[in-house]
Order: sequence, then structure tokens, then C-alpha cells
Amino acid sequence: MPFALLLLGLAVFAQGTSEFMLSGLVPDIARDLQVTVPAAGALTSAFAVGMVVGAPLMAVLGRRWSRRGALLGFLCVFLAVHVVGAVTGSFEVLLAARVVGALANAGFLAVALVTAVGMAEPGAGGRATSTLLGGVTLACVIGVPAGALLGQVWGWRSAFWAVALLAVPAVVAVARSVPGGAAEAAPPPLRGELRALRAPRLRLMLLLAALVNGATFCTFTYLAPLATEVGGLDGAWVPGVLALFGAGSFLGVNVGGRFADRHPVRVLTAGGAALCAGWCALALGAGSPALALGLVFLLGALSFGVGSTLITQALYAAPDAPTLAGGFATAAFNVGAALGPWAGGAAIGAGFGYRSPVWVSAGLVTGALVLVLTVSLAPFARAWRTARG
Repeated sequence: MPFALLLLGLAVFAQGTSEFMLSGLVPDIARDLQVTVPAAGALTSAFAVGMVVGAPLMAVLGRRWSRRGALLGFLCVFLAVHVVGAVTGSFEVLLAARVVGALANAGFLAVALVTAVGMAEPGAGGRATSTLLGGVTLACVIGVPAGALLGQVWGWRSAFWAVALLAVPAVVAVARSVPGGAAEAAPPPLRGELRALRAPRLRLMLLLAALVNGATFCTFTYLAPLATEVGGLDGAWVPGVLALFGAGSFLGVNVGGRFADRHPVRVLTAGGAALCAGWCALALGAGSPALALGLVFLLGALSFGVGSTLITQALYAAPDAPTLAGGFATAAFNVGAALGPWAGGAAIGAGFGYRSPVWVSAGLVTGALVLVLTVSLAPFARAWRTARG
């Protein structure tokens, strides 16, 4: 892999840390800015909505610049809003900064996905995608626990400063290492890209990506109460459980990337079936700490292995939409990240207990498998009807 891809992964690590770090900072933010905890929790929802809406919109905006120019622009805005977030005393300003930061993050990831596949050797797009998404998994393993620790020691603002400082070397690295726009082919007309997005295979991959990623974050969001209330683990185990899931995710995204280009169907079908079985096993066995910890690691690996393969296949499915495909892939990823936790929370709120988000995850992956099976068998059903009629 080109060294520039690793540098793009550094930027994605900083952005992934920003996206998820508030899970450990919400009470302190609420206390400092004198708002309720649910209001402070809206900062996370605002970021997710900004990612979903912003990905395609920022991808269209990024068409006006070279890829390096777009990456630098989005990254500089991302850095600036974290400085604003670190110094503001206004909740409204912090909320606006989170929305703008999400838009910049979405634009960067949309362009970075397409840039990574373009920089990779032929047939290595899956590995390139996994390198970028590895930054997200590392954020879960290192960035989020580190942000929570900084918040405990120096206050929640220190976590925002840390993300801004992480973005500085990423800006320098992108400016020096990502190829400039002189050799880039002009993007196809916007109308042509929009037509290319109608491809049935692309829409299928985007829907599957949203379902699988929704399952991932549905359970990940509620791993702490699952481990303590159901598994009986002490609260001190929670950072380790989250890191274990992240470590599995990092392994899965890298191993999956090596097979995504050569055996994508096998990764999606076998990996999807194993993922569904794994969620069911975790829901049933969450009361056994040893079994649950092993399954948390395994499910992190399977979730991101399958999820990163779906993102790669979405990019491959729209070769005539090189700019917007990355935007819609980013949006699909974050639709799952937003809807999965909501569905899990709704199940808990309905009184089904802390195992219920895991069953929701199993249901979402089952839906994805049924969809794949339905699409795969459709040609045979049409041929059978033709033969009979």
C-alpha cells in the first residue's frame, strides 16, 4: 500500500475519535455548559446526522477541487471547529461546531475513499478501503478510551484539543504525500454520476452496508450495560470490553481487506452467516463472561470485515460515479451508525432488557442475508416462471 494511504488513515483516526469520543464526555459537558444530559447527548446525534446528510452534499462540493485540495479543505475545517469547540462556553456554538465538523468529516471520508481506491494497485481496492476504515477501528480501540481518560484528568475540552492536534500532522501529511490534481482526469458530468447511482447493484450494497453497520453499532453502543448488568462484570472491565471489540474490528478490517478483492462473495455470504450466528450466540450467552468476551472480539472482527467489504463493493459498483460513490458509501455507513443505536435504545426502553440490542443486531443481519438470498434467487425464479408459462 502507498505510504500516503497510511497518512489518510491517520486523519480518519482523528475523525473517528471525534465521532465516538463524546460517549464518555457527555456528563461533564452537560455540567460545564449547564444543560441536561439528554441535551448534551444530542451532540452525538447531531454529528451522525451531519455525516449522513453531509456525505453526498460535500462529495458534490468536492468535485470543484482536486482531490488533494478537497482533502486539505475538509481537514482544515475539521481542525478549526475542534479548536472552536475546545474554547467555547456556549452549548449552541458547540452544537453548531459538531454539525460543521461532521460535514467536514463526511466530505473528507467520501473523497478519501475514492482517492484510496484510485491510488491502490489494480485489484487492491479492498485493502485500500480497509486501511482507511482501520483508522475508525483504531479510534474505537485507542482514541475513544484516551478521550475519556483525558476528560477525567483535564476536563472534556482537552479531548477536543487532542483531536485538533492529531489533525495537524494529518494536514501536513496530506499536503506533502497525496498526489496533486494535475494528473487527475476531469470528473464526469454530475448528471452522469447521478445516473450511475441508479445501478441496482450499488443500491443493494449501500442498503446492506447500512444494515450490517446498524447491527454493529446497535450492540457496540450498549456493550457497557450488557457486560455489567447481564455479564456481571465490574465496571472497571468496561474500557477493556470496548477495546476488545475494537481490537477485533481492527483485525477484521485488515483480514477482510485482503480477501475482499479476490473472494468478495465468499466474504459476504460466509461472513454474514457467521455474523448472524454470532449475534444470536452473544444474546444467549451474555451471562457467561468468558464466552461473552470471546464473542465480543469475534463479532468485532466479523462486523468490520463484512462491513468494509460492502463499502469496497459499493465503490466498485459505481465506476462511472467516482466522486459521489464515496459520498453515498459514507452516508450508508453512518445511517447504520445512527439508526442502530436508536433501535437498540428503543428495545431497551420497551422493557426487553440489555440483551435486546443484540437480538436487534441479529435481526438486522438476518434481514441483510434474506435480501441477498432474494436477489440471488430472483433470476432462477424468473427462469422457472418462464419455463412453466
